Amino acid sequence: MRKSIWSTIEVPADVTLALEADTISVKGNEGENVRTFNLGRLEVSLVGKTLKIGSDTATKTEKKMMNTITAHINNMIKGVQEKFVYELKICSGHFPMTVKQEGSTITVKNFLGEKINRTCQVVEGSEIKIDKEMITVTSVSKELAGQTAANFEFATKIRGRDKRIFQDGIYIIKKAGKEI
Repeated sequence: MRKSIWSTIEVPADVTLALEADTISVKGNEGENVRTFNLGRLEVSLVGKTLKIGSDTATKTEKKMMNTITAHINNMIKGVQEKFVYELKICSGHFPMTVKQEGSTITVKNFLGEKINRTCQVVEGSEIKIDKEMITVTSVSKELAGQTAANFEFATKIRGRDKRIFQDGIYIIKKAGKEI
């Protein structure tokens, strides 16, 4: 059954939103966020400071796409107002591990006493700060900050050992303002 379903997003005064075909760019005091969406049969229109997304003949699939795109645009607006911050903790119980940044590559030395260093990449567009046992990842984009934090966790994933005993690694403790 087809229905007329529309969603509106109110753009704050300190944020500039531009619409070009399928590409939406958001500018704020923290930076700029640009993203291209696959809109399908959805219509997007910008009138003043109001963005309307929807369709006059929408199905369940278009409704799901509309809600997803609305959530992504709201995250883009939040990101340019205040950056997303992920906090990670370096836990080393058995062997002292060191974490160093060399450009966009992070090197973890002496993880579980291994001779070969483990590495991970910082996604372009996110910034990291290493402070003793804490790592802070900040970015205008929630996806980039989350992917960089996930790269840290994945680089120190323990395989072939008892996870109850070997709890060393780098773990996310705060995700975009929410404690885990």
